Amino acid sequence: MSNIVEVRMPKYPECWETCGNCGSGEVVIQTLLVRPGDEIGRDDTILVLETGKVALDIPSPQAGRVVGVFVDEGDLVAEGQLLLTIELA
Repeated sequence: MSNIVEVRMPKYPECWETCGNCGSGEVVIQTLLVRPGDEIGRDDTILVLETGKVALDIPSPQAGRVVGVFVDEGDLVAEGQLLLTIELA
């Protein structure tokens, strides 16, 4: 069993497709708060997404050390896209 966890872009809420009040259009990495080698805790904010209407904090699902970061500020992201990898604490 691997001790590396992939952190992927979360699935968009269903309401984004029907309502569009809080999220519409492209989703962009507004702020990247971690880099390889950083120690992070579970639920620490690792990046901030911009939906065009709101900013969303994305938390870490696990505590550990950031091994790889596969996005940068300003990147467009899609559901399921690999954002970073964490070596579990």
